[in-house]
Amino acid sequence: MDFDVLVIGGGPGGYVAAIKSSQLGLKTACVEFDSTDDNKVKLGGTCLNVGCIPSKSLLDSSYKFHQLESGLEEHGISAGKPKLDIAKMMDRKNAIVKKLTGGVSHLFSHNKVTSIHGKGQLLNANTVEVVDSKGKKKSYTAKNIILAAGSRPINIPSVPWNGTSVIGSSGALELNEVPKKLAIIGAGVIGLELGSVWSRLGSSVEIFEAEKELLPMLDRDVAKVIEREFKNQSLNINLGCFVKGSKTSRNAVALEVEIEGKLEKKSFDKVIVAVGRRPFTDDLLGKDCGLKLDERGFIEVNEFCQTAIANVYAVGDIVRGPMLAHKAMEEGIMAAERIAGKKMEVNYDLVPSVIYTHPEIAWVGKTEKDLKAEGVEFNKGNFPFAASGRALAAGDSAGLVKVLADKETDQVLGIQIFGNGAAEILQQGLIGMEFSASSEDFGLTMFSHPTVSEALHEAALAVNKQAIHIGN
Repeated sequence: MDFDVLVIGGGPGGYVAAIKSSQLGLKTACVEFDSTDDNKVKLGGTCLNVGCIPSKSLLDSSYKFHQLESGLEEHGISAGKPKLDIAKMMDRKNAIVKKLTGGVSHLFSHNKVTSIHGKGQLLNANTVEVVDSKGKKKSYTAKNIILAAGSRPINIPSVPWNGTSVIGSSGALELNEVPKKLAIIGAGVIGLELGSVWSRLGSSVEIFEAEKELLPMLDRDVAKVIEREFKNQSLNINLGCFVKGSKTSRNAVALEVEIEGKLEKKSFDKVIVAVGRRPFTDDLLGKDCGLKLDERGFIEVNEFCQTAIANVYAVGDIVRGPMLAHKAMEEGIMAAERIAGKKMEVNYDLVPSVIYTHPEIAWVGKTEKDLKAEGVEFNKGNFPFAASGRALAAGDSAGLVKVLADKETDQVLGIQIFGNGAAEILQQGLIGMEFSASSEDFGLTMFSHPTVSEALHEAALAVNKQAIHIGN
């Protein structure tokens, strides 16, 4: 055998699985493909190259621009009219991406992981065929194989991409000017984040979403606060509507949209299609490899990410569950650990989610709808950031923290946060939930004052009507 472990895919699930496998003493290689012909491996996957990292760079840069333009007056600061240099903003974003992807290459070298350039296909339980960018084929054998091919954006027939005026999420991170009128199809994580970026930079943004409710994965009381705040930010979100068709001319894109049963025609400079992602399993499995895809293109695995072939694992966006980088990373580690004979598992009940708008949206665990469907009786506590001294001092007091706890045991079952620093606050709650903490445990924990994290403390106290800084 050429390797103990061979990983197909160099994104978050794949590169982490490769590093962990090597750390566990296994001879490891990772196959990654990109469109260049320089025979160099482009590591990091969607997350580092055209997803998580570049989008957060633009989100932070655009928010700083927005603050200069309209967010500092109440602090007694006048900066005049700010000047926007899109090219420099994009250069900064690209430099961050290059640094981090180069960092993965360094980690491979440090951990003695072999990088193989090309597109891998599973031929059988122990063989992977790799085709490089020049079409040259070579086969490698391994005792164990981890599939981590990631995902790709979904295209829709009614609004096909053309790479210029109609683009996907990757193209939206490469625009060289601010569109005057921008349409975004999809009000999920990607749509809301991209809408925030370009709205802050001056675009008139209109978002079209097929769902009748904004962010249906959240409780309605939290989602309503979010919807109200986004309206205040001039994000025009149309719910329960369908884009039926599009027509591209030289300078514009005309969309035919069904809103409340009526067809409307709207014209935009640019259209971003952000309706979700699909598993990138195209040509991943050889005809006689022994594995098949389900009707949605996913590879079936058990709770340990093991496929129907005992020594072949699949992780990340090509298997069930949310398409999140941190979920892929933990699955990659689990696969490596189990190959090495260890007993690691992933707690799929506590996979956190974050939308990096401003304010941020973060949640983990159960919602009220989930608990009612399961017949679980619960108590709930809310605390608004408007009652947080630290949030008020920062001039950033929109949003709330919500905590759900089992009525009988008081164990915290779900946390939802909309507010400045929501992602970091949620992580504190998640650590407690991982150890089955009760709302009383959170309430008895001393939180630094003044911090925005105190909102979690107060929401936990409110579960049992013991909050100090709001009425119960």
